[in-house]
Amino acid sequence: MTHVVTQPCFGCKYTDCVVVCPVECFYEGEKMLYIHPEECIDCEACVPECPVEAIFHEDNVPEEWKEYIEMNAEMAEQSEVITEKKEPLADS
Repeated sequence: MTHVVTQPCFGCKYTDCVVVCPVECFYEGEKMLYIHPEECIDCEACVPECPVEAIFHEDNVPEEWKEYIEMNAEMAEQSEVITEKKEPLADS
């Protein structure tokens, strides 16, 4: 099981979640962050850190955002790992 970054992160990209992740499973895309499903250890440390409530356990992703489960898996493979806090897009 894994956690998934969903639609509220799009165009936002707060990185509060990244700094609490013990396994560095977050990846940075152009418009949002992604969680690599094979690296996530399901610790849930990131969930309360997300100011826009974009992170869900894959079993609890709202129906309208189910496509983000596959999108996280695909985009994490194509993106660079992110381990440090950055200025979010929302504040740019």
